Amino acid sequence: KLKLRFGAVASIAAILAGCGGGAATGALAPFSRVPLSTQPGSPIAHVVVIVQENRSFDNLFATFPGADGTTTGLEKVRESGKYVVKSIPLHQSALVMHTDIGHCRYAFVTAKDGGKMDAFNLEPAGVCPRGSSGGGPTIGTVAYQYVNPAQITPYWDLAKQYVLGDHLFQTQGSGSFTAHQDLIRGDTQIAEGESLVDTPTGMPWGCDSSKTARTDLLTSGLKFEEDKGPRPCTTDFPSAGSAYMTLRDLLDAKSVSWKYYSPCFVGSPGCGNGCTQCAGALLNAFDVIAPVRNGSEWGTNVSMPQTNILDDISKGALPAVSWVIPTNNDSDHPGTPVDHGPQWVASIVNAIGKSAYWKSSAIVVVWDDWGGLYDHVKPPLLDEKGGLGFRVPLIVVSPYVPKGAISHTKYEFGSILKYIEENWGLGSLKTTDQRATSILNVFNYKQSPRAFTPIQSQLSPEFFRREPPSDGGDPE
Repeated sequence: KLKLRFGAVASIAAILAGCGGGAATGALAPFSRVPLSTQPGSPIAHVVVIVQENRSFDNLFATFPGADGTTTGLEKVRESGKYVVKSIPLHQSALVMHTDIGHCRYAFVTAKDGGKMDAFNLEPAGVCPRGSSGGGPTIGTVAYQYVNPAQITPYWDLAKQYVLGDHLFQTQGSGSFTAHQDLIRGDTQIAEGESLVDTPTGMPWGCDSSKTARTDLLTSGLKFEEDKGPRPCTTDFPSAGSAYMTLRDLLDAKSVSWKYYSPCFVGSPGCGNGCTQCAGALLNAFDVIAPVRNGSEWGTNVSMPQTNILDDISKGALPAVSWVIPTNNDSDHPGTPVDHGPQWVASIVNAIGKSAYWKSSAIVVVWDDWGGLYDHVKPPLLDEKGGLGFRVPLIVVSPYVPKGAISHTKYEFGSILKYIEENWGLGSLKTTDQRATSILNVFNYKQSPRAFTPIQSQLSPEFFRREPPSDGGDPE
C-alpha cells in the first residue's frame, strides 16, 4: 500500500529477502559497539524516534499531494432544539496556535461520535477539567484548521524526499501521558481489564509525583474510572509492575544500546535550574518505570537535556535506539507562544544526514496525539484498551526508503516498536506490537543508499543548544 509519486519501490518480497548493504562504519569507533541488525540483509544499526506533540494528520498534511487529507470537515451544531451535522471548511492557519484544545478521553469520544467524526467542535475549550462530562465551554470552529504549508516547510520537505504515512493511528484515544507510554511499550494495561488513560492528578507524571497522585482507568467495557488507578509509578502498579515491560527490557536483555533524550527535570543530572516545571517532568515516559527512574539508567540512558542527541551524533556516540522528546517551544503543542518544531526536527535529521551514521540509520518522526484538531478518518478498530485513536502524521527518513512515497498502510505506535523488535531480534512485548503491521514495508534494503540532501531550516543546531528550557508541556 505504498503510493509512489516519484520513482519506484521494490516489492515486499524483495524487501524481506534483502541482501548486501552493510552499515557504514566510517572512522567512528562507537560503531563497533553498536549491534547491527540481526535481520538478514538489514543495514540499519540506528533507529531514532523523534516524538512531536498534538497534531492530527489533516492539520499538518491536509493538502499534501496524493495523501488522504481534506480541507472540509463535519461539525455537529444545535438548531431548533436538536443537533444537525453540517459541512465546514478547514481554515488555513499559522503553525503557532494560541488556543489549546481538550484532548482527553472525553474529548476523543465526543469528537469521534461513534465513528461519525462530526463533533470536534464539541470538544472542551482549553484543557479537559477533572471530572469532565460535558456542559462546559466547547472549542467550536477552532478545531477545524490546517497549517499553511509554507510554515512547516521542513516537514513537507521530509515527506517529499522520503516516506509519508497517512494512516498511522495513535494507540489510544487519549492524551500525551498514555501516548508516551504507548511509544515505549505499546499499551498502558496494568492488569487484566485495566488500562491507564488521560493524565495523573499531579505533576511530574511518574515516580517523582506525590504519594497521593492517582491515574484514571479504562476498565472492562471501556468504563472510565476517574482517579481510581494507582500512582503513576510501577512500584504502585498491581504486582509491582512486574508485567509492565517496555522496549528497554528487551533492548537490555540483548545488550542493544538505547537512550531516551528528554528535556530536563529540575535538578536532574546534566540539568540546571533554569525552569520551574519543565516539559521533561510531563513527557518523560521512563519516569513511570521505577527500575529506570531509581536506577543507574536515569541520567545516562535517560539523557537530559534533549539536545544531548546533537552532541552524541557529533561525538560518534549515537546508540542503536533513540527516542527524542522536545522542549515545549519546539514541540508543535497548541497554546505555546512560539513553535520551532519543524526546525528542531530538521536539526536532528540534518545532524544524522551529514554524519557517518546516515548510511545505517532509520529516522521516524511521529506526533503523539491529535491535540483536539480535526481529522476525517475513522479509527479502523476498537479494542478494550481505548484504541485505536485518531490519525497522526508519520514520516520515515532513511537512505533505504523510496523518494516521495506515501504509505497508506494502517499503522499504529506498535508498528514502530515492532520494527525495532524485528531489526534486532528482540522478541515481542506482547502488547499492540503483536497485531501491528511493522513499518518494515517502506524499506528497500537492496537499493543503493541514497545520498543525503540537507533539509532547509532557518535555525541551526547551535540555536537549540543555547535555547533556554521552556516551562509547560502537555497538561493532558
